[in-house]
Amino acid sequence: MKKSILIFLLGVFLVSTAFAQQTIIKGSVKDAATNLPIPEVTITIEETSHSTKTDAKGEFSFTRNVPLGEQVLNVSKQGYITARYPIVVNEGSTVNITDMFLKIDVSDSADLFTINLSDDELNDDTSGADNISGLLQSSQDVFLRTAAFEFGSSFFRVRGLDSENGTILINGVEMNKMFNGRPQWSNWGGLNDAMRNQEFTNGIPPSAYNFGGILGTTNINVRASQYRKGGRITYSSSNRSYTNRMMASYASGLVEGGWAYSMSLGRRWGNEGFQDGTFYDANSFFASVEKLINDKHSINFTGIYAPNRRGKSSPNTQEVYDLKDIKYNEYWGWQDGEKRNSRVKRTDEPIIMLNHNWNVSEKTTLNTNLAYQFGELGNSRLDYAGGANPSPAYYQNLPSYWVSRDDLENAYEFEQDFISKGQINWNRIYDANITNNTSGNNAAYVLYEDRSDDTQFTANTIFNTEISDNITLNGALNLRQLKSENFAQITDMLGSTTGYLNVDSFDGYQYDLRNPDRVVGEGDKLRYNYNLHADVFSAHVQAIFKYNKIDFYLAGNITNTQYQREGLYQHEAYKDNSFGKGKKLKFNGLGAKGGFTYKLTGKHLFDVNAAYISKAPSLRNTFSNSRENHSVVGDRSGVDITEEKIMSADASYIFRSPIVKARLTGYYTTIKDANEISFFFADGVGGDNTAFVQEILQGVNKKHFGGELGIEAQVTPTIKLKGAASIGQYTYDNNPNLILTSDDFDNGFQDFEEANLKDYKIAGGPQRASSVGFEYRDPDYWWFGATANFFSNAYVDISPLTRTQNFYLDNDGLPFNDYDPALARELLKQEKFDSYMTVNAIGGKSWKIGDYFIGLFASVNNLLDKEYKTGGFEQGRNANFRELRDDNANPKRVFGPKYWYGRGTTYFLNLNFRF
Repeated sequence: MKKSILIFLLGVFLVSTAFAQQTIIKGSVKDAATNLPIPEVTITIEETSHSTKTDAKGEFSFTRNVPLGEQVLNVSKQGYITARYPIVVNEGSTVNITDMFLKIDVSDSADLFTINLSDDELNDDTSGADNISGLLQSSQDVFLRTAAFEFGSSFFRVRGLDSENGTILINGVEMNKMFNGRPQWSNWGGLNDAMRNQEFTNGIPPSAYNFGGILGTTNINVRASQYRKGGRITYSSSNRSYTNRMMASYASGLVEGGWAYSMSLGRRWGNEGFQDGTFYDANSFFASVEKLINDKHSINFTGIYAPNRRGKSSPNTQEVYDLKDIKYNEYWGWQDGEKRNSRVKRTDEPIIMLNHNWNVSEKTTLNTNLAYQFGELGNSRLDYAGGANPSPAYYQNLPSYWVSRDDLENAYEFEQDFISKGQINWNRIYDANITNNTSGNNAAYVLYEDRSDDTQFTANTIFNTEISDNITLNGALNLRQLKSENFAQITDMLGSTTGYLNVDSFDGYQYDLRNPDRVVGEGDKLRYNYNLHADVFSAHVQAIFKYNKIDFYLAGNITNTQYQREGLYQHEAYKDNSFGKGKKLKFNGLGAKGGFTYKLTGKHLFDVNAAYISKAPSLRNTFSNSRENHSVVGDRSGVDITEEKIMSADASYIFRSPIVKARLTGYYTTIKDANEISFFFADGVGGDNTAFVQEILQGVNKKHFGGELGIEAQVTPTIKLKGAASIGQYTYDNNPNLILTSDDFDNGFQDFEEANLKDYKIAGGPQRASSVGFEYRDPDYWWFGATANFFSNAYVDISPLTRTQNFYLDNDGLPFNDYDPALARELLKQEKFDSYMTVNAIGGKSWKIGDYFIGLFASVNNLLDKEYKTGGFEQGRNANFRELRDDNANPKRVFGPKYWYGRGTTYFLNLNFRF
C-alpha cells in the first residue's frame, strides 16, 4: 500500500514538474478606443517562424518550441496600426501579456481601394478584373495588393485565369454563379463596410471553409458579433462609374443578453461615368443579427439586398474611335433632352441566410449554413423585326463600308453624319412605330430584356477540429439547387399600340410553335422561354500539419453535378428538340491537392503546392444553344461532353523581416477539355454563305506559366518603397474541335473538324505587368503615394472559325484558286497591343477629434492621360480567305476587331466620419 502511494505521488510530482517546465507565451489584444477584444489579429514572434491569430475573445498562445531569450511580438491587423512588444522568455516560464492594445489606423487606405475596385472594374462587362476580387483588403501580400489596386484598371488577370477558378463565400456559403462560375459582385455592391471582414487564401493552399479553386478562396464574415463596435458615414465622388456615393453603417458589438447587430445602407448614382451615356443607379441594404445562446451556440441571420441599374458601354472598331474618341458609346441617344441608353444591366437578387455556429469543444467547431437567393438579372436591348438596324455604328452607316464599294460621295456624307450625330435616333424609332400603327401593322421596334430569374437554395455544414497542437482536420458537405428561368420580355413598346409579332423576322420561324403568330405587348415574353435546373453536391476533407520547421497539408474532394433544360417554347426549327425536358446530364468531379512550407529560418521560407481538379463545365458552356433547343456540346461531334481537368503547381521563396517583405513565385497550370461557346453573324461560311451561328469549341486545352515578384521595404519609419512584377505566357495548347450550329444550315450544323489554335495567345489583359512606387506616412496622419505601372503583351481575342479549313476551302471542297499561303499567314497573325505606362497617385489626411475620426482620401488614376487598349476581339464576319483579304485591303476595315480602351485621367474622392 505504501509503495503504491509513493509511486502515485512520484507520478504526480513528475507530471507537475513537466507542466511547470513548459515554456508558454500567451496574451490578449484589445481595441484601444473601445476596450473590446479583437479577433483574427496576427501575432508573430519576429525573426522566427512562429505565428498565430487571436480567437473570438482576442486571446492567443504559443506552447510548442517557444524560442528563449529576448523576443519581439509583432501584433498586426488590417485597419490598425501595427504594434511591437519586446519580451523576455525564460525556460519553463509563462509570459502572459494581457490587454495589448491596437490603435485604429485612421490613415488606412484599404477603404478607398475597396471602393475603387468593387464598385468600378468589377462591374465591367468584360469581366477582366473580377478574378482579383478576393484581394480587396484581405491580403497583406504586396504582389496581390498591387495586382488588385494598380493592375486592375488594365483588366490584368492573376496568372491569366478567369474568376471561376477562385471561390467567393459569405459566411461559408458559395456565391459563384452556376451559370458561368463567376461571382456576381453587384449583388453586394456598395456594402464595403459590411464586407470588410475577409479571410483570403491565395491560390492552392487550404481554406478553412471549402476545397477552393486554383486562384484561392475568399470568405466574407458577416457575423454581427465580429464587427467592431461603432459607425461610419461616408460620401464619395468620382468620374469613373458613378459620380456620387453615400453610405452609412453601424455595428452594436456584443450587448446585454448576448445580442449583436450590424446594419449598412448605401446609394450610388450618377447620370454618366467616364464613358458617354453610362448612368448608374444603385441602392444597398444590409442587416445582420446574431444571438449568442451560450458559450457553445450562436445563431446569425443575414439579409443583403443591392438592387442596381447601370447603362452599359460598347466595344468599337478603331474606325469608330478615330471618328469619335475613347469615350464614345453607341448604345445611347437623345430623348426629350436626356441621354437614354438602350443597353441597361439590371440586377435585383436578394440574399438571405441563417448560420448556426457550434463550439463543440475548445478545439472543435461545426458551422451549419442555409442560404436562399432569388430575383432577377436583366440586360435590355432593341429588337427591330420591322425596321432598319438602329445602331448608329452599324457597318453600313460608317464611311469604310462605302469606301469599300468605291462610293466616295456616300462615304463622305455618312462620315459627316456620324461625326455630328452618331447616336441612337429614338425619335425615328417612335415615328416608325407610329407609322406602322397608322397602317395597321405591328411594331417595327421594341425594347426588351434578356432575363435570368434565378432561385437558388444552398445548405452546408463545415467541420473544424484540432486533433493536436500540430494537426488540424476540417471538411464540409455542400448542397446547391438552382432553378433558372430564362426568357425575353418586352419592357417598352416605344410608342406602338398594335403589338409585336413573335416570329423570327429573318427566317420566318415561329419562336413558339404552340402559339403561332402570337402578337405580344409590354410585359409579355417573346423569342425564347426555358428553365435550367442544376443540382450540385460536394464534399471535401483536408488535414493540415504544422511543425517547427515544416508545415504541410493534404486535401481531397468529390462533386456530383446534374443539369437539365426544360423548354417552355417549341421552336419551329427544332420541333423535336426544344419543348419539354431534355436529357439529364451528370458529371462527377474529383480533386486532390497538397503542399508544404519549409521554414529555413524565420526570415527564409519555401512554399510548394500542387493540385489536380476535375469539375463539371458551367451551364453556359454545356448547352450549345439553350435559348432554342436541348442540344449539348458534343451532340454533333459524336464526342461526349466531359469534365474539365485542371492541373496546377507553384513554388515560392518568401523573405520577411521587420524592414523587407518579399515573395518570388513560379507557377505552371494546364486546363484540358474545356468548352467555349459564342454567337455571331459569319460571312463566307462554306464558301459565300452568311448565317447567324453558334460556334462550339470542344476539348480546348490551355497552358499558363510564369512568375510573380512582390517586394516592399520600410526604409524609414515614414517611407515605404514597393515593387511588383508578373511575367506570364498564356496560350492555347491544342487544336480543338469546332462545330457551327444554325437554323440557316440544311442539317442544322457544319463540322469544321478542328480549329488551329495551338500556341495562339489567350486574350484577357496584359501577360506582363510591373509596378514601382512609394508611400509616405507622416506621424501627423497625412500621407501620399505614387506608382508607375508598366503593361505589355496583351493580345486581341482571335476568331477560331477563321483558323479552320473553312478559311481556305471553296464551295467545291477544294482550296480557293487564288489562295496565297504567305498572305494568309499575315492575315491570321494575332494582333499584339502596344505597351504602355500609367501613373497613379493617392493621398489623404485623417483627424482624431475626441473619440471620433474624420478621414479624407483621394486618388488619381492614369495621371498622364495615356490612351491604351485593354482588350478586344476579332469579328467573325470574315470567315474565309477572300472575305478577310478584301476587307484588309480597304483603307479602313469594315469588319475590323472591336476594342475596349482604358479610361483617361480619372479621380476618386472619399470623405468619412467614424464614431
